[in-house]
Amino acid sequence: MDKVISQDGTAIAYDRIGQGPAMILIGAGPTDRSANAPLAELLAKDLTVYNYDRRGRGDSGDTAPYAVDREFEDIEALITAAGGSAHLYGTSGGGIIALEAAARGLAVDRLAVWEVPYILPGTRTPVPADYREQLVALLAEGRRGDMCELFLTAAVGIPAEFVAPMRDFPGWPAMEAVAHTLIYDATITGDFSLPADRLTGVTAPTLVIDGETIPWISSTAQAVADLLPDVRRATLTGQPHNVAPEAIAPALAAFFTEATA
Repeated sequence: MDKVISQDGTAIAYDRIGQGPAMILIGAGPTDRSANAPLAELLAKDLTVYNYDRRGRGDSGDTAPYAVDREFEDIEALITAAGGSAHLYGTSGGGIIALEAAARGLAVDRLAVWEVPYILPGTRTPVPADYREQLVALLAEGRRGDMCELFLTAAVGIPAEFVAPMRDFPGWPAMEAVAHTLIYDATITGDFSLPADRLTGVTAPTLVIDGETIPWISSTAQAVADLLPDVRRATLTGQPHNVAPEAIAPALAAFFTEATA
């Protein structure tokens, strides 16, 4: 494990493995970098992979007060450590951060996103308008498990009857440990609407991927692709939102290594 120091002094922890063009993995939801570790291992034969803990997660610091700009300062510090430019891959909400990083003009060579969760009107039940406020209230009461359940039901859209048994899963305590960062993600996503004006400013070549198992999120993938000036679309048919590393790794490696061919 290594660390970089972000602009506000926060230490951002990361693992660096592999060889080849630099690529930064951006995770999502209540997870740390361990969630992307299997994918990092698969990509390491073709790429130099920077798998990091977003602030507030894992071994990274968490300087208050939180601000959305800090997420992109963290990525900028990683890009500097990677040599001044890098590819980005973001899964789910991490894809939103990857797109926003490119739109903000960071030194992004190429980026790929998996099933970004912008919500198009009429495609699914909207996230409650007070979703972020509910998370803040639950954290104040120390109800981290309920924060995770709210995320899975209201934001992800999993029926409550399926979420309740998940509290007994081995990984649930790890989710609770970083539940406070769900507030950070809610600050980034706002009402989950598609920021069309900003995305048209993404000029880096972009790969937009979905699994075609969730209709609303596949509609979003196509809408995102339609906005980008230099884009490719891919579908890994039958892959769930929690995409298998061995399914997505070949597509990512081919796209990112093509830039240096």
